[in-house]
Amino acid sequence: QVQLVESGGGLVQAGGSLRLSCAAHNSIFSINTMGWYRQAPGKQREWVTFVTSVGSTQYADSVKGRFTISRDNAKNTVYLQMNSLKPEDTAVYYCNVVPSVSDYWGQGTQVTVSS
Repeated sequence: QVQLVESGGGLVQAGGSLRLSCAAHNSIFSINTMGWYRQAPGKQREWVTFVTSVGSTQYADSVKGRFTISRDNAKNTVYLQMNSLKPEDTAVYYCNVVPSVSDYWGQGTQVTVSS
């Protein structure tokens, strides 16, 4: 069974930075596009960014220029560096393959940005 474990969230002031990590307990990373998603209170979960198996990336317009996704296939880990954070970035952040697989959703990690 695939397990994705997110970590690194926290409380930060607007303009601050956080680095999220997502570790997998098997080898799905090496062949799959991995993505970060987020769900804000009262809203549907949305896609944020992805990185392909060869390192190509894409970002939602709302985070472009502020967030950077990367991956380490040897460690089965994907990262999300978040800079210049805004209150509207407040959400629970999840990782998953792209397109997402319902059975892969983990607990997520809470990111709260205060104004």
